[in-house]
Amino acid sequence: MLNISSRSVTEIVSRKNLSSLKYVEGKRAGNVLIRLLGILFGVLFLALFLPWTQNINAPGKVTTLKPDQRPQTIHSVIPGRIEKWFVQEGDYVEKGDTILFISEVKDEYFDPNLLPRTEEQLKSKESSVNAYMEKVKALDSQIDALARTSVLKLEQARNKYRQAKLKIISDSIDYEASVIDYNIAIEQLSRMEKLYEQGLKSLTDLESRKLKVQKAKAEMISYENKLLTSKNELINAEVEIVSIRNQYKNSVSKAESEKYTAMSAMYDAEIDVTKLQNQFMNYSVRTGLYYIRAPQSGYITKAIQSGLGETVKEGTEIISIMPAQYDLAVEMYIDPIDLPLVEKGQPVRIQFDGWPAIVFSGWPNTSYGTFGGVVFAVDNFISANGKFRLLVKPDPEGETWPTALRVGGGARNMLLLKDVSIGYELWRRFNGFPPDYYKPELDEKSKEK
Repeated sequence: MLNISSRSVTEIVSRKNLSSLKYVEGKRAGNVLIRLLGILFGVLFLALFLPWTQNINAPGKVTTLKPDQRPQTIHSVIPGRIEKWFVQEGDYVEKGDTILFISEVKDEYFDPNLLPRTEEQLKSKESSVNAYMEKVKALDSQIDALARTSVLKLEQARNKYRQAKLKIISDSIDYEASVIDYNIAIEQLSRMEKLYEQGLKSLTDLESRKLKVQKAKAEMISYENKLLTSKNELINAEVEIVSIRNQYKNSVSKAESEKYTAMSAMYDAEIDVTKLQNQFMNYSVRTGLYYIRAPQSGYITKAIQSGLGETVKEGTEIISIMPAQYDLAVEMYIDPIDLPLVEKGQPVRIQFDGWPAIVFSGWPNTSYGTFGGVVFAVDNFISANGKFRLLVKPDPEGETWPTALRVGGGARNMLLLKDVSIGYELWRRFNGFPPDYYKPELDEKSKEK
């Protein structure tokens, strides 16, 4: 205390009666203080060499290990109007149980006999396809018959053509013989006239010879006429062959044209059949979509759409469901600077919200109320919050996670890294260095794999 006043307390107060002041002002008290400070600094110095587990603290939340085990919403595939609810919030449903029934809101599906009438149209189109198919078969038979008939007719015409050629040869021989007879008759007539002039032959003989010449000439003309007739018959036979070919070619072409027309109509009918089959199946499936069923076993958590008579569009969320069977995991996010320090299988200590815990950051083994986990998956792409997502599953060799955990609950996580001294950790933090990079030791089985 500063002695500012001119009056001193020593004149009023006796030091002999103040034992505490006397103890403090003594030389022995100073030695004790120095000794205590020395011991304190010694303890702190020794504490710098104590082990410290480096860790990465990150918040997280409880989730499931598999995507199909997480809470999901049930949607309506088709638009409709809510007619009846079969469940309420909190109910347990099995896979395939009916949740609600919706009715149709589109006028093209209002007909209650839509499926039977569509089926009748389908059967009629199928009968039309069969009829066209039978017509194609009949035309194929007709074409085959025309082809066989044309072969026979052509063979018959060729035979007639060959007969005409042979007849021409025969008639030409007769004609040549008649020409020779006529020439001989002319020569005989010439000699008969000379003999008649000499008086060696009578007029009767001369007239008889002239008559023979006329007969020979008539026979020659007759045979020439027959020869020309035979040539005409040959031409007619050739024309008949060409005519038969054209006739049956036209008949076959006409039948094939009708066949292709029938086939085109059959293919069009088959297209209609396929469309009707597709339409019938769509109607059948749509009828089954009026009842919205549970995709898996679980608990109804929240009805997003409520009431009766309310209309919903396709893809509208109607109700949410939480699967009954799930494998718990913890979802946590770390900064990009800490990502190289993370490996699959790395240990994690987790403190769940609602479970009391005493946590020592550097000594996780001495903490109370935390649970063990291991890194199961690391995202290869940064999340929307600018951090990388880790998925932690329960440590199979650690404590069993509480059965009362629910998906979505909060968690505080410590990703355990390398064991260092407290002095090194303080030096690292003062200098702003990241934790040390290391890989967790593998057991013998993992090394063998």
